[in-house]
Amino acid sequence: MRIGLVDYDAGNLTSVETALRALDADYLVSSQPEALASCDRLIFPGVGDADSAMQVLKQRGLDQMLRDFAGSGKLILGICLGAQIILDSSEESATTCLGLIPGRAVRFPSDAGEKIPHMGWNRVEPVQPHPLFEQVPADASFYFVHSYYPVPENEQFVLSRTHYAGIDFASAIRRENTWAVQFHPEKSGRFGLSMLQSYLDCTD
Repeated sequence: MRIGLVDYDAGNLTSVETALRALDADYLVSSQPEALASCDRLIFPGVGDADSAMQVLKQRGLDQMLRDFAGSGKLILGICLGAQIILDSSEESATTCLGLIPGRAVRFPSDAGEKIPHMGWNRVEPVQPHPLFEQVPADASFYFVHSYYPVPENEQFVLSRTHYAGIDFASAIRRENTWAVQFHPEKSGRFGLSMLQSYLDCTD
């Protein structure tokens, strides 16, 4: 099985590659839609600005490739920014996103008495069973770096929640074969590696 790692000039590619090598995964890093479409599943990482990322995706034809890939039934895992631009829209620069999961990304309130971006370790609390969390303790913490967070349209899309700035936000979401986490499993030690291994091992 080959994992496609989407390169759109906004991904945390080095850390994800390091994690995949540690798991002995067969993976391909590419910005070419045809190469990625031939993979068995995708990881869609990201850091940075939603609007800039969407512009690059459109320029390279990666936006339609991702929609087609999701429509094919093969698994996609979004990470950080990848958990936001799979939604319909983002408050960041009023960006229209991919629309793979109904919802929007919103910014943490600046008057909540917490530092923005939300940066560091925080607890992720699953709210429903899912393969991503099968090998992860219920009280596990993961590493976050973000100013925006997903607000899916339907509560059934929420896999886990995390508390910050007075908000219990969706820290993992999914719709059918499109899964996403707002935190960085590739930077979250053994629990993060366990989660990525569960993604690799899932039989769909």
